Parts: sequence; structure tokens; C-alpha cells
Amino acid sequence: MDATNDHATPLFSAVSGSGRQLYQLLRCISIVSKAQVRITKDGLHFTVDESQVMQGISFLDKALFTAYTYSPQDGDEEEFEAPPFQISLYSLLETLQILGINDTKDRWSNRDPTYNGMNGFSSRAGPGVAFENRVLGMNGICRLSYAAVGEPLCIILEETGVTTTCELVTYEPDFQRDIPLQKDAIAQKIIMRASWLHDAINELSSTSPTRLTIVSSPTAPYFTISSSGPLGSATVEFSKDPQLLETFQVPNRTVNTYKYSLIKGASRAMAIATKVSIRSDEQGVLSLQFMIEVEGGGFSFVDFRFVPFILEEGEGEEESEVGEVDGFES
Repeated sequence: MDATNDHATPLFSAVSGSGRQLYQLLRCISIVSKAQVRITKDGLHFTVDESQVMQGISFLDKALFTAYTYSPQDGDEEEFEAPPFQISLYSLLETLQILGINDTKDRWSNRDPTYNGMNGFSSRAGPGVAFENRVLGMNGICRLSYAAVGEPLCIILEETGVTTTCELVTYEPDFQRDIPLQKDAIAQKIIMRASWLHDAINELSSTSPTRLTIVSSPTAPYFTISSSGPLGSATVEFSKDPQLLETFQVPNRTVNTYKYSLIKGASRAMAIATKVSIRSDEQGVLSLQFMIEVEGGGFSFVDFRFVPFILEEGEGEEESEVGEVDGFES
């Protein structure tokens, strides 16, 4: 059915001049096939969940769209909150790919001749924007609409005179709770270039690791990431140089261990992000919040949260008081 015909004023509608931009942000969290969608007056929240031990959240701010309309049936957008629904994330990504994205020519691949390992891209590549037209080609128009609760999510793509319409069936969400990060009990907060974290995670893969341990300390060694697996162990150590660790708020030593494959699942966001904020609370819940530059010079954020393995005795964290830094959440 055509959801746009059954309801004169849809609950939600938006227009984007860059379907590719939406694709790249959503592809960052494509670790599972389904995503929960929550529509608000401020934007769209897409959340994926892996057995309640890993969650990825991509927020598409209304500023990313050239037009964004949120029209609750009762007329009160401040009080009304549309119930979340679930869609096939893979189907949505395949639909957005109709706009001609060539996934095999990804600029952020290590095969890019301008890529320079731990130093990121060389100066001849320029500062670059993750979604610039030079990389992704001509932009098409993407229209999204959601007529009412229980209706399909409608996507209309327009490019070079061709219009494609797709309706994705919506379902009841499989999960309702987000993995909680205790923001009033942050044990560590570190901000660094995302490319350096990406390189470190890739370098540790040589031992076919099953676990990844993150250790931060107010004294040397300040920040280390270690892996262990059937082929041995490896460690990457970062100094406290402000040019390396832009923010370093670690009042007490913290040690937390996570499943390596889950951390590796955030690699797509690591590869295209400008910076990453690494936070963990007193329970060991880890947040990797990636700042991704978008068209127009703005930023969008993709957040991953991870539940740790049960800590060994004596590996607790101490409370830390931190504030907001460079646009990242506190």
C-alpha cells in the first residue's frame, strides 16, 4: 500500500539532498540485520543490539535534512512521543545503495594511496569530508515518510530523472532498554583521533584475539589496549602527549575487558570518524562515541556501548567527575 495516500499529513516526513550521507552513517551500525527506529522532533535514532552486550546508535539530526516535519496526531510534538518500531536495516541500506554508491571504492580503505597508517591521511589528500562529492559522486534526493504508527517506512529516491519508491515493513521492537552508561560515575574519558584507535584495533588482530583489555592510568603507562587469543597476546601503548590524547581524564587506574569481535564491529565508524570519545563508568560499561564530519562542515555522532566481561578481583574503577568537551557528551 502507499502510506502517503492513506494519511493527508504523515506523522513524519523528511527530505535529504544526500542519500549517500544517510547510508554511510547507518552503515556504521550495520552489525545486525534489524534496527530499532525512534522518531523525535529533533531527529531519527537508529539503534542496533547484539544480545544486550553491544549496542550501536546512529542519530540522524534534523539538521542533516533539507526539510524535516514531525506532526503528531494530537498536535503536541512536545508531549507526544511516537512508539519505536523495528525495520530491516539491511533492506534500508540496500535501498539507499540504489543511488549508486560504490562500496568497493571506499575512500577509507587502507588501500587508498593517500592513507598513511597511524598518521591517517597524508597532506596531499587534504582535510577532506567523509561525504564530499569528490568521493561519493553526484547526490540524489532521498525522501522519507512514516504515515502513522504501524504503517510502513516509505523511502523515495530521485536521481537523474529516475524515481524509486520502497516501503519497509515495520515491526514491534525486539528490545526496549538501552545499555546504561552511568554519566554521573564516569571512570575515564579519553578523546583521540579515531584513525589511531582504528589502526590499534587492526594491529591487534594478528593474534586472532578473543578478548580486548583497555587499561588507563594517571601514571605511565597511561593508556594501553591489549589483546589475547589462541596465537598469543599483543599490546598497543599510547603516551599522554596532548597531540595524541586530546583529552585525558583518568583520576584512577581502570582495567576492563571486552569481547574483541564486538569492539571490531565498530570499525566502520572508526574508519570515517574524525575523533572518538572513549568513556567507561564504574561498572565497566564502555562507550565509543565517534564524531563524523558531514556535508556543510557539521558533525554527526555514532555511539557504541559494550558490556564488559566480569572483572577479576581488584580490577574495579573509581569515580571520575568530567564535563563536556569538544561537542562530545559528558
